[in-house]
Amino acid sequence: MRIKFLIASILFLTVFSSKAQDFRLGKVSIEELNEKVHPKDSSAVAAVLFEKAENKLVFSQERGFEIEFVVKTRIKIYKKEGYDWANKAFRYYLVNSMRENVSFSDATTYNLVNGKIEKTKLKSDGEFDEVINKYWGQKKITMPNVKEGSVIEYEYTLRSPNIGNPRDWYFQSDIPVNRSEYINYVPEYFVFKTNVKGFISPKITVEKSNKMLIINSKERVVGRTGTTTTNFNSDNINYIETRTTYLAENMPAIKEEAFVNNVRNYTTSLEQELSMTKYPNSIPKMYSTDWDAVVRTIYEYDDFGPELNKTGYFEDDLKVVLTGLNTQDEKIDAILKFVKSTVKWNNYYGYSCNDGVRKAYKDKTGNIAEINLMLTAMLRYAGLNAHPVLVSTRSNGISFFPNRTAFNYVIAAVENGDDMILLDGSDPFSTPNVLPFRTLNWLGRLIRKDGTSAPVDLMPKKASIALKTMNYSVNEKGEISGQLRSQKTAHNAMLFREEIKGVKEDVYLEKLENSSNKIEIKEYSLKNEKEFNLPVIETYSFVGNNLSELIGGKIYINPMLFLTRKQNPFKQENREYPVDYGFPFQDKYAINIQIPEGFKVENLPQSITLTMNGNLGVFKYLTSLQGDTIQISVSNQINSSIVLSEDYVALKSYYQKMIEKQNEKIILIRI
Repeated sequence: MRIKFLIASILFLTVFSSKAQDFRLGKVSIEELNEKVHPKDSSAVAAVLFEKAENKLVFSQERGFEIEFVVKTRIKIYKKEGYDWANKAFRYYLVNSMRENVSFSDATTYNLVNGKIEKTKLKSDGEFDEVINKYWGQKKITMPNVKEGSVIEYEYTLRSPNIGNPRDWYFQSDIPVNRSEYINYVPEYFVFKTNVKGFISPKITVEKSNKMLIINSKERVVGRTGTTTTNFNSDNINYIETRTTYLAENMPAIKEEAFVNNVRNYTTSLEQELSMTKYPNSIPKMYSTDWDAVVRTIYEYDDFGPELNKTGYFEDDLKVVLTGLNTQDEKIDAILKFVKSTVKWNNYYGYSCNDGVRKAYKDKTGNIAEINLMLTAMLRYAGLNAHPVLVSTRSNGISFFPNRTAFNYVIAAVENGDDMILLDGSDPFSTPNVLPFRTLNWLGRLIRKDGTSAPVDLMPKKASIALKTMNYSVNEKGEISGQLRSQKTAHNAMLFREEIKGVKEDVYLEKLENSSNKIEIKEYSLKNEKEFNLPVIETYSFVGNNLSELIGGKIYINPMLFLTRKQNPFKQENREYPVDYGFPFQDKYAINIQIPEGFKVENLPQSITLTMNGNLGVFKYLTSLQGDTIQISVSNQINSSIVLSEDYVALKSYYQKMIEKQNEKIILIRI
């Protein structure tokens, strides 16, 4: 329910205005070149002075209607850190009849030299054409002679037969955007679904105009004498074209905030997809009207459904793996381990197979689809009710209406009544229901054999636990020595294993010592590093000379020592974006402190319990004194993967009170 409310809450309104300016390429002004900082954001490293996109459906005799997408852009570079904005890359589709074409033009860098405008045009050595994979290519330009103060301009054109999915348009960016204009031209024969999302809505104007198509044809006619003549005909077809203009001005830079899933989910942008065609004298045709239709289309792709159903390449090997296994959990665990050890991920996303599951199995490497469709097939072979689940990764964002490009990933799921076990064979540290962090992105879509589909909540329900047990003693000089045991489960364990992968122990320990108030670590041990179904456990002894303060004969100690949170991660007064932790979690600390002989406790922090907005978060800080031992139990539990922006003020206050409590001192005095 929280996820559905969050999706609904992302659509908002607001509009701005801008000063007059010449929005044509080649009309760079001395005022623009002289500008040292952005007038509304002095921290900006660059700014989009204007960008104008025109998306047209154009007709040709040979190919019918195609998309012509033309973008003109002018960017100001303020600082060296903004030089990356002098590079532009644009992807295009490579395959067969849907192949696209991209070209750059009018790419020029402008600088002010001795009070005069100097132009440097892009040459051929600054333009690159790359093949990303068998589906996608990429055109790139690197602008010449870029300096602090430069203004750059370029135009690029995409020609695409794929009229069903016009490119998304983002009115906001990581830098300020002074003016962003998107103009859409749609003949009456096409109906598109459109969605404007974000916290600032562009101004929208709609105009209709009469247009005409000229279709030429020829006909060969055989006369009575047997002579063949060719008659040329020209038909004029009148139609109505709708021009929709989206204009956004003075758009602030999108600022990264702590615990944001993908900031582009909340960026002012436009999505479109073809929903219907209605040509003259033809029955209207519907496209991708709901998620079931989208899923059926994907399932029927040659590199999805047929690949899932291929057999005869793994059965002999899998029989050995399954020998003696009877329960569902045993089979799932064994098959997942087998896939992870047999086929390595080649770092390519996608729900479509590239070379196919057979070749991936033979070569022991494959993309996401090849690995997880293979995993699904093996689970089915073992008699389990397994299905693929389409996913959009966190980096890919979230689509707000059904469309075929909403997904870029696939995982496997085993259904057992109301129970759903999610699996990903591409990550070496994944376990059942502990998916890679990249996949924890709200909702996926499960595809059953009968063609039906169902939404799947990808956000974990079970809390990941980090338990730290620390016993230490203090001497009369305030020097501290002790032992620490750290235990991590589920996603906490996965992230830790990823962190230490390939890192030498001495390098890791040096980093740990430096981040822990310069303690000295001895007797370090690590358990269950490769037993992924078990908690990962670290233990070590430590000593520290700067973990307490001696003032006026008293010893002041922060009881959590180097485990104390010092700063609130939430600094803004208000927040537009939800807080996305990725998974619920509980951080627990059990601390025992040995008081030095000849000292007693003058001050001991009081026990408290904090709750946030209906048990969304619970913080407990419990203290007790047993003889010469101080016992402290601390727990911070966040019970939801996502905290809505409406709960942000409460969350910020919760963290602030928690930090203040963690930083209270124990005071020891001589008896």
